[in-house]
Amino acid sequence: MSSGPPDEVRLLPWTEADGKPCYLVGDGTGYLSRIADDTELAQLDTATELLGHATRILVARAWTAGEIHLLALQLTESLHDVRRIAESRGARLLARAQDDSAAL
Repeated sequence: MSSGPPDEVRLLPWTEADGKPCYLVGDGTGYLSRIADDTELAQLDTATELLGHATRILVARAWTAGEIHLLALQLTESLHDVRRIAESRGARLLARAQDDSAAL
């Protein structure tokens, strides 16, 4: 029996080439976990920047249809990334809560 934390299944912040989700099984401390953490941070930073950009464009009320279309595409992609991060983190929190309650 292992004395460390139990292995968890993590939804990674990227997909396979065909769009299928990628998962990592581990204790959350390895090299690939750190790359996933860094990728999630970059994706969240991008979302923050896009929200600021969208706000500036909409407040200025001076945009072209092409600018709005590009912004919508970028925001959609970013929202997809943020949703995947939320699903991954939520699943890991739920698994930890279940492990904690089972240990009681």
